Amino acid sequence: MSRPTMPRIHPTALVSSEARLAEDVVIGPYAILEGAVTLGAGTVIGPHCQLLGPLTLGKGNRVHAGCVLGDTPQHLGYNGEPTNTEIGDGNTFREYVTVHRGMPIEATPGTGTTIIGHRNLFMVNSHVAHDCRVANNCIFANGAVIGGHAAIFDGALLSGNSAVHQFCRVGRLALLSGTSALTQDLPPFWIVQVVNITHGVNVVGMRRAGIARDEIAAVRHAFRLINKSGLTIPAALEQIEAEYSTLGAIKELVDFIRTSKRGIVTGKAKADDDE
Repeated sequence: MSRPTMPRIHPTALVSSEARLAEDVVIGPYAILEGAVTLGAGTVIGPHCQLLGPLTLGKGNRVHAGCVLGDTPQHLGYNGEPTNTEIGDGNTFREYVTVHRGMPIEATPGTGTTIIGHRNLFMVNSHVAHDCRVANNCIFANGAVIGGHAAIFDGALLSGNSAVHQFCRVGRLALLSGTSALTQDLPPFWIVQVVNITHGVNVVGMRRAGIARDEIAAVRHAFRLINKSGLTIPAALEQIEAEYSTLGAIKELVDFIRTSKRGIVTGKAKADDDE
């Protein structure tokens, strides 16, 4: 009978008695697991990382050197309340990524939990603030940061040194260009440059995601109507729905815009949408 696999914990690591580790977890040199930290199967924690509970990481996560996951919110209203960080499966956190736990529910609009989904890539020095929601298959390039309560939808790409203001949303397969910033919502499939300047449609990303040609063409037409036609947004949406009511990508785009609380980016388009 084979012997059960045990977690491999470097002798210099400090692991809380409250921690719950799957059998094949690896903890690197000088890592610190503080409080109720739960690590799923196949998760590897690199050297000099600090994980603070309540914190859950699912299966197959890779946490590289110097990351801090689950630390307290950078918010003057936080007073040490027990809040959470929940992370799914297959994520990669490169060097010095920081993820902060939620604000308490009693501190409106605190949600109590910061949530990250599955298979996301967080490159060096990227940051996820308190109460954020990051979905699946997103990429945060080096230095990309999101403020509290931001929501990042599936497959979104935040390029290097980009920034998302608190409470903003970045739609599915949207792209925020390098050194750019958002102070309003970025609809699905769109590209933004500089600050809130709409640039075009992420055609490459849509193709890679398997979205049909007719839907891509419809999204490009919708982009032009909203950003270049001179129509008001409500008028543009009515026309878009009249022409493309059966297309899922258009329904997703229209629903996202109509549910926006901060308004959507509508800065002057700087280039054709042929990217």
